[in-house]
Amino acid sequence: MNEADSPSQRRITVLAVDDHPLLRDGISAALADQPDMVLVGEAIDGPTGIQQFRQHRPDVTLMDLQMPGMSGIEAMRTILREFPDARVIMLTTYRGDAQVMSALQSGASAFLLKEMLRKELRDTIRAVHAGRRIIPPAVAAVMAEHVGDHGLSQREIEVLKYVARGNSNREIAVQLGVSEDTIKGHMKRLLAKLDAKDRTHAVMVALKRGILDV
Repeated sequence: MNEADSPSQRRITVLAVDDHPLLRDGISAALADQPDMVLVGEAIDGPTGIQQFRQHRPDVTLMDLQMPGMSGIEAMRTILREFPDARVIMLTTYRGDAQVMSALQSGASAFLLKEMLRKELRDTIRAVHAGRRIIPPAVAAVMAEHVGDHGLSQREIEVLKYVARGNSNREIAVQLGVSEDTIKGHMKRLLAKLDAKDRTHAVMVALKRGILDV
């Protein structure tokens, strides 16, 4: 084994999964001049990202949180079921605490805002490769605001999705096969949990926190 192939000299292999070509180009440019890391693959969606991971077995994967079809979290879960030691950095434009918690609970090693890629990407890759978990201060601050909050149940989220589409309580009840009073009960609880004034405010809060996506 020569010195270039020794463990101490081995470069960190990176896979980028994002549906925006300009962002992938930016990641490629950011890593191109780094002697300790190399971009080994790119993917435009979750399923392709999973295939690329199986092929390259990268040390660190950069995964867009929101992609058409399969989300980044779904793709990461699939990878981690097959490769439990995989290290994934979730990339997003959103600061919502619900998205952060979902990503971290699903096994993400770090959460990086796309606006911070230019300054933080390379150091975050190195930190995650070293076994650290990274949450940006701006994201951590949003999470701290909601410590102790009661999360919405899956049914309450489902009801809120119908509300976001403009459905009345009666229409939602028909869609879900329950009584209108049951829907009113769900609405009352989710308004309280979100500290929302009304239905429209509840949808706005849920979108901001990443409980709902657009």
